[in-house]
Amino acid sequence: MESSQTKAKKQDGAVAMEMQPLKSAEGGEMEEREKKKASVPKKEKSVLQGKLTKLAVQIGKAGLVMSAITVIILVLYFVIETFVVDGRVWLAECTPVYVQYFVKFFIIGVTVLVVAVPEGLPLAVTISLAYSVKKMMRDNNLVRHLDACETMGNATAICSDKTGTLTTNRMTVVQSYLGDTHYKEVPAPGALTPKILDLLVHAISINSAYTTKILPPEKEGALPRQVGNKTECALLGFVLDLKRDFQPVREQIPEEKLYKVYTFNSVRKSMSTVIRTPDGGFRLFSKGASEILLKKCTNILNSSGELRGFRPRDRDDMVKKIIEPMACDGLRTICIAYRDFLATQEPDWDNENEVVGDLTCIAVVGIEDPVRPEVPEAIRKCQRAGITVRMVTGDNINTARAIAAKCGIIQPGEDFLCLEGKEFNRRIRNEKGEIEQERLDKVWPKLRVLARSSPTDKHTLVKGIIDSSTGEQRQVVAVTGDGTNDGPALKKADVGFAMGIAGTDVAKEASDIILTDDNFTSIVKAVMWGRNVYDSISKFLQFQLTVNVVAVIVAFTGACITQDSPLKAVQMLWVNLIMDTFASLALATEPPTESLLLRKPYGRDKPLISRTMMKNILGHAVYQLSIIFTLLFVGELFFDIDSGRNAPLHSPPSEHYTIIFNTFVMMQLFNEINARKIHGERNVFDGIFSNPIFCTIVLGTFAIQIVIVQFGGKPFSCSPLSTEQWLWCLFVGVGELVWGQVIATIPTSQLKCLKEAGHGPGQDEMTDEELAEGEEEIDHAERELRRGQILWFRGLNRIQTQIRVVKAFRSSLYEGLEKPESKTSIHNFMATPEFLINDYTHNIPLIDDTDVDENEERLRAPPPPSPNQNNNAIDSGIYLTARATKSATSSVFSSGPGSPLHSVETSL
Repeated sequence: MESSQTKAKKQDGAVAMEMQPLKSAEGGEMEEREKKKASVPKKEKSVLQGKLTKLAVQIGKAGLVMSAITVIILVLYFVIETFVVDGRVWLAECTPVYVQYFVKFFIIGVTVLVVAVPEGLPLAVTISLAYSVKKMMRDNNLVRHLDACETMGNATAICSDKTGTLTTNRMTVVQSYLGDTHYKEVPAPGALTPKILDLLVHAISINSAYTTKILPPEKEGALPRQVGNKTECALLGFVLDLKRDFQPVREQIPEEKLYKVYTFNSVRKSMSTVIRTPDGGFRLFSKGASEILLKKCTNILNSSGELRGFRPRDRDDMVKKIIEPMACDGLRTICIAYRDFLATQEPDWDNENEVVGDLTCIAVVGIEDPVRPEVPEAIRKCQRAGITVRMVTGDNINTARAIAAKCGIIQPGEDFLCLEGKEFNRRIRNEKGEIEQERLDKVWPKLRVLARSSPTDKHTLVKGIIDSSTGEQRQVVAVTGDGTNDGPALKKADVGFAMGIAGTDVAKEASDIILTDDNFTSIVKAVMWGRNVYDSISKFLQFQLTVNVVAVIVAFTGACITQDSPLKAVQMLWVNLIMDTFASLALATEPPTESLLLRKPYGRDKPLISRTMMKNILGHAVYQLSIIFTLLFVGELFFDIDSGRNAPLHSPPSEHYTIIFNTFVMMQLFNEINARKIHGERNVFDGIFSNPIFCTIVLGTFAIQIVIVQFGGKPFSCSPLSTEQWLWCLFVGVGELVWGQVIATIPTSQLKCLKEAGHGPGQDEMTDEELAEGEEEIDHAERELRRGQILWFRGLNRIQTQIRVVKAFRSSLYEGLEKPESKTSIHNFMATPEFLINDYTHNIPLIDDTDVDENEERLRAPPPPSPNQNNNAIDSGIYLTARATKSATSSVFSSGPGSPLHSVETSL
């Protein structure tokens, strides 16, 4: 009695466990993952922001130290000179004067700090990104996440779709095989037997989505409009080219009269429609990938329209003589077939594998999707820029290879790989079917074309490239996608591009940038803008750090020697305004040029300040400091004016210090022109008029400087200057351009003492947030895709449990009970591939083994003999249960080695 209660409790617990929604067998594992994901804050800083923050903190600390030292030296100098050297006593009536001196020293210290801290950096980044995003809209790039723009500048690999991105997505039938004849052009209607022609027209018109249509062109002389699925549009266009119309056929058999429809999906790669015939029977029309559908054909129509046997040998001949030549011409091959059922032999419509079999081939057509004319040049630019372009497509391997050759993705004589999805999986998975990074690292560097690929293959490839540590730097991967299935790959990629025209809402939601014209050339423009953001920030840094270095040293040295800063607080704030706000506007809005694509990607850990930039910063700082110190100590003699050094506390502004201030600003204005080039170019005026904002800011700053000097008076500590003094200030400023040419002649390679600054975080500095984000990266689209598979696995787990119970009954020893491979955990299912690989031959099959036949044979075979004859009935019952379950769900899930079902069948 007690044992039966215990059993009942266990059974109740098992039922409760089964009833838990979307949880693994271990309990609330998914709940824990969700909680962990919710508790981990999402990474907010981009790579560029991380570099800038690090650099700004370093500069800020240096500025704080310099300002503190300046104040301490000024205070000590004043106290020692006043109370020790002069021997004065602190009198109460003198306190206000002393306090004013101390306040003056403190203001000088604050001035040094304000000038040293690069508070314009965040503004420059924001302006550069906002400007780029706005301009990218004109280049058909709708940016959803700001940091995607800068990340694109570092891209080292692009995994692109074929259809619609590299090609025009305007399909056309250009070759066909009808009635034992291979037509290289659209055949004349008279050349075809009426029976074949009639069957072909009905098969295409009925077995297509009725929403797919060919409409008249909007403008006279334009091409007809294709509405709906592009492949079906090509077939409907073929009907029109044969001087027949699909609309009357559809009117005769409207959509509501269709008896049964097996919709297209990426697993079966075919679509079938069943209609009733006038005699009460049924006719099934089917179309799909030729290498898959031909395996289901047992007959073919000959030249007179009669049925002729179609054996595997005939199929191999057709593949070699018809399909392969079509595919090598870059054509997508589609097989069109039919099958008749007698009224007395109505099949089980739920068993699709039985229904869509024993077909009669009507025709095989070759559909061309022409390469966009601008794509080959765009891919050449990418390759020249150090970006590897890979094509990931669901098409036939030969078609994909031909299109890749036309685009320039693969070049004759190069060492590259073109793989099908199956072969790709064979190479990257071990005996247990698990993906190994080491195996993947041997494949992806040479891989250029991945054909007949599933969305999982695409995600695996992208993740493998990103996780690889074979190169010097981590790969930055951009991915294009248009379907819901592309969601995980788009989310995983560093930058995900969704198609604006053909893309689904899920793909757009998972993406970072939306291509509003679905064109690959727009990706190249995104690369240009991304690199331009980096260059704009670097230009601004080169300019600002020169001003920082000079202003801090002048303020510090001047204060220490003369007990006063040559550049007053208000003047420093004006200089700060020039070099922060105005300079960031001027330099961050530089338009991109083609020259940006002539160099390799910077890389994620590439420093913001290169050796060339450091050479320019220090070189111009030397020139400016030499001029300012010369003017400070001997300027009054050169201009024959009164000296401004050691002036009393409230003395009026001097011409001497006004000339120093004016010269300093003029040098910054002309150095701003030098800062436009950061790679050692000599022509600093190249393209200057293409940026009106830059010209306006430089001229506007010059005009305001004239007003400040001539009319600023005491608030700006300025005294009006004569024309001659102005010309000298301008002359020294123009000297910056000449000095820039001198610096450009010094080879950077010889200045090994210079260090780079603004490095990105290293591998060991990866934050917990970044690591957690990588681990928990299961987005909404991915969950949607997996939900059905999870439910499916629950059913399989029940079957496995029943099998184990039967085995336990069969054997008196429980030790012989083998634990099946753990697929009960959803987490394990996520991390472990759904299939085992028993075939290690690395060959590319001519006919894609979707392996439906192989499993059908396995299921049709009798169950293995049992040692105990009495238990055969039980085995057979479970075997038939598994078979029935498989038959009922074959329209939803694949039954090949790449499917979850195969694992269960193997264990059976």
